[in-house]
Amino acid sequence: MNRVYVCNCFGVTEDQVKKHAGDGACTPRQIASACKAGTDCGSCVRRIQALLGREACPRRELVEKGRPALTGDPNARVELPEAA
Repeated sequence: MNRVYVCNCFGVTEDQVKKHAGDGACTPRQIASACKAGTDCGSCVRRIQALLGREACPRRELVEKGRPALTGDPNARVELPEAA
């Protein structure tokens, strides 16, 4: 099995990053929350950004529509606070 490591500090592979992205992680910070990649030396953050690309992010689209990004109910509404 040929594994391409993105994060050597935590042994995270490209396939793992792609899986987390497929599960809804849209940013390096969300990838870090899912698997710790990018939280130690930080040298992999640019590679993670490249893997995530600039494709549409379903979670971001939900938030922009006022819907919760982390629930299973796509019809739920979220009240966003007014800017001060």
